[in-house]
Amino acid sequence: MKHKSKRRIVREKVMQVLFANEMNKDSLQLQINEILSDIEAGSDRDFANDLIKNVLEHVEDFDSMIKTRVANWEMNRIALIDRILLRMGICELLYFSDIPPKVSINEAIEISKEYSTAGSAKFINGILDAILSDEKKSGRLNKKGRGLVEESISKSPEAK
Repeated sequence: MKHKSKRRIVREKVMQVLFANEMNKDSLQLQINEILSDIEAGSDRDFANDLIKNVLEHVEDFDSMIKTRVANWEMNRIALIDRILLRMGICELLYFSDIPPKVSINEAIEISKEYSTAGSAKFINGILDAILSDEKKSGRLNKKGRGLVEESISKSPEAK
């Protein structure tokens, strides 16, 4: 079995919290405490809490972004895990300026391969890639530090 990074494990646990919250909306803190119990205080725990908070705070905006890319599909026809992974991916693209976009998209794809349907990875990649492209064109994508890694690589003369 392939070794998972700490951040992948944290993202999987965030997905589990968000899934549990969809099933039972009145015990979020209990779900967080239980599912994240083995993640020590520090940057990983802060990342998990920030991701959960931002996804839940902006869920309507994220769902609206998804809806514009799945014409003729009702949101409830998209697998719940896929919706959650899309929300998490969009959240990272928009609200985590230090995470490179390709990392956010790749993590959502890889988690979907383990937890969702056979076609989910391709579906999630297509939606997140389209959203990333739109955000870049509009100038709303705010990446800095490590989050700019792919930008500097793709703009370097050697990359051409």
